Amino acid sequence: MNLMKCSGPTTRRSFLKMGALGVGGLGLSDVMRARAAAGHVTAAPDTSVIFIWLAGGPSHMETYDMKPDAPEEYRGQFRPISTNVPGIDVCELLPLHAKCADKYTLIRSIAHTFNDHGGGSKRVMTGRIPATPTETVNDAPSVTSIVAKMRENIEIGLPNCIAGADGGRDKVDTYAMGSAYLGPKYAPFIFGGDPSSPKFEVKNLSVNPDIVDRLDSRMQLLKDFDQLRRKVDSSGVFDAVDSFNQKAISLMTNSKTREAFDLSGEPQALRDRYGKHAWGQRALLARRLVEAGCSFVTMVFENPNINGCFYNWDTHAVNHDHFKDAVKRSPVYDQAITALIEDLHERSLTKKVLLVVTGEFGRSPRISKADQGAKGLRYGREHWPQAMSVLVCGGGMRHGQVVGSTNDKGEHPVDRPLTPNDLWATVYRHLGINHRDAILDYNGRPQHILPFGEPIRELI
Repeated sequence: MNLMKCSGPTTRRSFLKMGALGVGGLGLSDVMRARAAAGHVTAAPDTSVIFIWLAGGPSHMETYDMKPDAPEEYRGQFRPISTNVPGIDVCELLPLHAKCADKYTLIRSIAHTFNDHGGGSKRVMTGRIPATPTETVNDAPSVTSIVAKMRENIEIGLPNCIAGADGGRDKVDTYAMGSAYLGPKYAPFIFGGDPSSPKFEVKNLSVNPDIVDRLDSRMQLLKDFDQLRRKVDSSGVFDAVDSFNQKAISLMTNSKTREAFDLSGEPQALRDRYGKHAWGQRALLARRLVEAGCSFVTMVFENPNINGCFYNWDTHAVNHDHFKDAVKRSPVYDQAITALIEDLHERSLTKKVLLVVTGEFGRSPRISKADQGAKGLRYGREHWPQAMSVLVCGGGMRHGQVVGSTNDKGEHPVDRPLTPNDLWATVYRHLGINHRDAILDYNGRPQHILPFGEPIRELI
């Protein structure tokens, strides 16, 4: 079989850095300044979302939707194991999932039609049919940007929508998280790096105590300058400018911001439970951020940085052996996700917080092969948007169930077919956002938050 090498999900366009505070390429003060022009919505409920993005597309056949009775060229090398919920099974590589299946729900029947990483990411991240099937520059706002818009009236002392990714991958265009016609002011605050590293810091939010006094002086200077300028500027054009600089500096010196990002206060045993790796500590950080009041926290699980692993979930035979990768990758994923699930339950956060775990699509049910000559065959799975599995937890929803099913080869839904829009309608409902409401596009035309889709009834 002649297969072309897949380069995987990569950023296609980067934004020009416009100052020391980077938020999708804009300075933090620029983002705040721009947001002032937008309207506000009524008070939102005390709810939030943790969104774990499995970049590259995880295989449903080696996680949550195994087909042990399918022909050999479909079923793969692993077997399902029973969980603590009768009738629900998961891959044998996820033993910790098996112990807490009563605490989450699996959706096995979500599907779409975009086979490219770019198109698939845009389709899932926006809840819209993208104008082009490739690239990751959005033509419609991502869900996180819509949440930022609809909940901008919530002031929590730190960015309301935050995302974490590997260093160098922390741009809105990398994973189709752009805000499109809402404008960059509604892009999430994105940080890069490995929170498990002793050298980890969130750039632009970490401030040396030695310069805090100088920053406070700068804030006072801005206030004084603003008062002076108002006396000479009767037009009022500059009235609001410096207040946004003051807010940006306030974020940097705000103890709540620093505390939310500081994992050192967590018990060592809990940090170990999550795993002292990027995925585990990102999951723990996500929990801290929603506890601090953030509405939407995205954490990217792309590169586990484990020897013998491919850099993300995109394991074609031409890239890497899919099954060897799963053996290395799965324990890291198993540990991080189940620690987060159990932590949310133990802290009684499952009414406030909704956890969603997914990638841009599943992997092909039929196994592909690449001939390595003397090294033998390497096995993989291709892109497959026709079937994908999603894990959800919390949100005051029912746990310990499976929604939908695929056919006996895992090729497509046969029971309760759903789309990413149904998932997002459920998420918006949890956040108190009416998905039928409209927002304005570039031309001032109203666009529905979701053009179609309904909350998943089995969850609510």
